[in-house]
Amino acid sequence: MKLLGLLAGCALMAGAASNDTFLIRDADVYPVTGPVMQGVSVLVQDGKIADIGAKLTPPKGIRIVEAKGLRVYPGMIDSATELGLQEIESVRETEDTGEIGQFMPQLRALAAVNPASEHFPVVRVNGITSVMTFPSSGSAGAGGGGGGRFGGGERQFISGQAALIHTDGWTWDDMAVKPFAALHLIFPSMPRAGRGGGASGNPDTAPAAVAGGAAGGVAQAKQAYQAQIDSINQFFDDARVYQKAKAANLPGFRTDLKFEAMIPVLDGKVPVAITASRASAIHDAVQFAGKQNVKIVILEPRDLKQAAAELKEKNIPVILGRVLALPENEDDAYDSAHTLAAEAYKAGVKFALGTFGNEFVRNLPYEAAAAVAFGLPYDEALKAITINPAQIWGVADQVGSVEKGKWADLIVTNGDPLEVQTQISHLYMKGKEVELNNRQIELYHKYLNRP
Repeated sequence: MKLLGLLAGCALMAGAASNDTFLIRDADVYPVTGPVMQGVSVLVQDGKIADIGAKLTPPKGIRIVEAKGLRVYPGMIDSATELGLQEIESVRETEDTGEIGQFMPQLRALAAVNPASEHFPVVRVNGITSVMTFPSSGSAGAGGGGGGRFGGGERQFISGQAALIHTDGWTWDDMAVKPFAALHLIFPSMPRAGRGGGASGNPDTAPAAVAGGAAGGVAQAKQAYQAQIDSINQFFDDARVYQKAKAANLPGFRTDLKFEAMIPVLDGKVPVAITASRASAIHDAVQFAGKQNVKIVILEPRDLKQAAAELKEKNIPVILGRVLALPENEDDAYDSAHTLAAEAYKAGVKFALGTFGNEFVRNLPYEAAAAVAFGLPYDEALKAITINPAQIWGVADQVGSVEKGKWADLIVTNGDPLEVQTQISHLYMKGKEVELNNRQIELYHKYLNRP
């Protein structure tokens, strides 16, 4: 009995001293979903937040992180990236995006994520613990179209399964927060003239853009546009027929990987993330969702004023693009992108922020800060990169705020994380502290110490 007691005691002490069990003491906690708690402690056990309070008694042998004068926030979430799938845009061998095919719902972004990507350490240093990574590709001009990063291949509609992942892990399986967080659909749009008379640079007129706008006239463009929408509807209808056949276990039934991937979407378990920028495309996307009875999230809308009422009525969230972006069209106001977040808030549309690329992911907190400068309340800006994306992607019970029972995805800072001068002293994912180092910091120290 004494031996058993000794072994049990050793096990408890080992657990208390493990990497994902510790106490952050005497910090100011900003839970995001509630008021600020000053001078409290956060107890983390087995990677989850076990308790928060001013008079917590730490278990014997537990690791203590002294945080007097520091702040604790939830880790930030970027809702639209290609992290892990693209390393250097100009080097095709380092890209694993934009597969060929009109309808590719079976493609899993998670399975192609490179955990050793140099982009992950860069974004971690700025407090970003989770990102949505999409299986789409392309910059302006990709696939014969123009505009948005999430354009996919030529005439592609469904690019695959987007995944919500942590920004640290040994394998992509370690990094997964939600392996199938959304199905990415690039909605077609009627083309319109942009600068110089060409197609405008927006996601709608990229790969799935309707051909023949100028050459074939308006009637031909409308016909082609409707044909593409009919094609998308037909694919969803075929998937539903497959779903019913599988449920009925019909003789001669054969598994189809494309339609298998559609079942969670048709069941309402996974939303369709639809790239639609203009008000007309957003309206048609909403009508499509109603017809197919699927949940949707609108990606990178720009004509929000015209579409906001419908989005609010249908309770459809949106992922806004970069706040610090140039106007899309030559006659847009200079601050058209800067004010979108404030417009969404005032209209009552639920939103989160995404950088829609890799190069600006590290600037996510500063994008949120810029939105504050253009009318968005500060608390809403913080929610747009924490709890809102967690709710939109269906993981609010795991991450997005500092609350008991959630994973300890936390950052410890010396000030407001939306301010450039703020330093992050500790970063945790599932309670495990992650080193705040990257290639840029290494090069800085290398050349700082150059003889």
